[in-house]
Amino acid sequence: MWTYENKEFTSEMIGEYIGFVYEITDTSNGMKYIGKKLFVSKVTKPPLKGKKNKRRSVKESDWKTYCGSNDEVKQLVEQYGLERFNRRILRLCKSKGSLNYYEMYEQMVNHVLLKPTEYYNQYIGGRIHRKHVYPER
Repeated sequence: MWTYENKEFTSEMIGEYIGFVYEITDTSNGMKYIGKKLFVSKVTKPPLKGKKNKRRSVKESDWKTYCGSNDEVKQLVEQYGLERFNRRILRLCKSKGSLNYYEMYEQMVNHVLLKPTEYYNQYIGGRIHRKHVYPER
């Protein structure tokens, strides 16, 4: 279960948001992981018979069961189950640019790379332009 502002977050609450920045906490040792996840994923199907163009659509991603991209966290989830972890949405985002920005922001202000005994994060990266965060400029 994902929580947002101390309440359970459901599909009906997605609205105009495309993704979220999250924090996963291992309840056995208090270690955390900060990352991002999209609510939808793109699907490409082969063209229909007699047509040339591929068919593209979107579907809801696996965000409800998602446990992060960190290999150590995924291994712990596989070994002990998702019940061992608290999953909290820190911020909802309306664009991929702002999603990238706020993921990196949360990782930087929490000093995830400088605190290896507190965070599972091992990498921070990305290229962000001002127009990603302020598209109207």
